Amino acid sequence: METGLLHTFSQDYKQLLENELKSLVEELDAPSIIKESMTYSLEAGGKRIRPLLLFATLDAFGLDPRNGLLAAAAIEMIHTYSLIHDDLPSMDNDDLRRGKPTNHKVFGDAIAILAGDALLTYSFEVVGKIPNEYASPETKLKLTIEMAKAAGTEGMVGGQVADMEGEGKALSLEELEYIHIHKTGKLLKYCVLAGAIIAGATQSQIENLSAFAHHLGLAFQIQDDILDVVGNEHLIGKPVGSDKTNQKSTYPKLLSLDGARDALHRQIKLSKDYLEKTGLDTNLLMELTDLVASRDH
Repeated sequence: METGLLHTFSQDYKQLLENELKSLVEELDAPSIIKESMTYSLEAGGKRIRPLLLFATLDAFGLDPRNGLLAAAAIEMIHTYSLIHDDLPSMDNDDLRRGKPTNHKVFGDAIAILAGDALLTYSFEVVGKIPNEYASPETKLKLTIEMAKAAGTEGMVGGQVADMEGEGKALSLEELEYIHIHKTGKLLKYCVLAGAIIAGATQSQIENLSAFAHHLGLAFQIQDDILDVVGNEHLIGKPVGSDKTNQKSTYPKLLSLDGARDALHRQIKLSKDYLEKTGLDTNLLMELTDLVASRDH
């Protein structure tokens, strides 16, 4: 549950982000249907954990989180594109996302695919739009390269492929972790890394923040697996039990539900241990870590 500090911070910056996302799509010179499809999924809600991690990282360095607004918007575009494509009939074939019909159910498969493509490509343009006062050209280049790695074949896409190939198979814990580190963890890690890059972090700070984000990404996915077993369908916004239906290996399946909860607590502890080594004001990042562990959707 969010404390007063995190609640105020998240409400303020979620609203700032959502206004920016809407403006960025509105300014595009493109057919209205593709803009409607992009906006539909961008405005579907969600916790906005990824951009909040970037904002909270900048706050830890004593910087105005607004310095990372465009980078945060780019990250949310990539995350949203991945959800649109994940929901397609050829992938997870989901009808609901956050309690609303999935993009392809509203706009059709073709427009949904193109909306995802548009969000992915636009995200790189958005990083390029960051004013030089917030990020030098060299910094923007580094942000772009790291974002491509996190979203591409060495990151989210590679993890999605491994996830699909693992359906119906009895995966080892190591194989399952590979999927989660790449499919979910790499982009979460990038959110923290992007904040550190913008802030001009030291190598030691980057290493500790990267380790923090690595363990947080695993914790996030373990909690996802747990919620797919015991979560509230109305809070999650889609049917629970989809992992079992799709014959996917999960932490509860491999470790038992209690074992998965133990693994979650271990990853949260490791996350906090690395945060403490940064020497930064990590109150908001600590609270976001607790939110990942306790979330119910």
